[in-house]
Amino acid sequence: MGFAKNIDQSFDAIVARADAPIWIVTATAGERQAGCLVGFATQVSIEPRRFLVGLSTANDTFTVAAQARHLAVHLLGEEGFALAQLFGSETGADLNKFEHCDWRPGPHGLPILAGAAAWFTGRVLARTDLGDHQGFVLSPTAASDPTPATRGLRYHDVADLEPGQPTG
Repeated sequence: MGFAKNIDQSFDAIVARADAPIWIVTATAGERQAGCLVGFATQVSIEPRRFLVGLSTANDTFTVAAQARHLAVHLLGEEGFALAQLFGSETGADLNKFEHCDWRPGPHGLPILAGAAAWFTGRVLARTDLGDHQGFVLSPTAASDPTPATRGLRYHDVADLEPGQPTG
């Protein structure tokens, strides 16, 4: 097997085939609420439990999350495409996304999305530069259980959405 001539194209193809889960992150800071679709997120430690969320620094949600002490991470089920579209294709700079979906105040005053299959909140332990994203390392503080039949929404389910903010 030879080396690819276009590393960016090959890398993108590899990542797309991995078909990562898609999440929605919500945040509050003062009176501001924000939320966005997130494709860069993963568990990074078993014990203690840690989760890493990457937020685009171009995203309106980043400006709120940068001041937040806690974030909420929502798992979307297969039926969650409308939420993915709202939180991925709209920008909080132009639209209050929470006026267009059902939600309730949750732990730490975070918005919890009613249409999510499951969610957890996490205390922000660290922030780190990840290029055009900033990584937020979270320690879980509260959670809901998904049903046993829940299948998370995946990258291929949302790959055609137009982002609400410029990427990269």
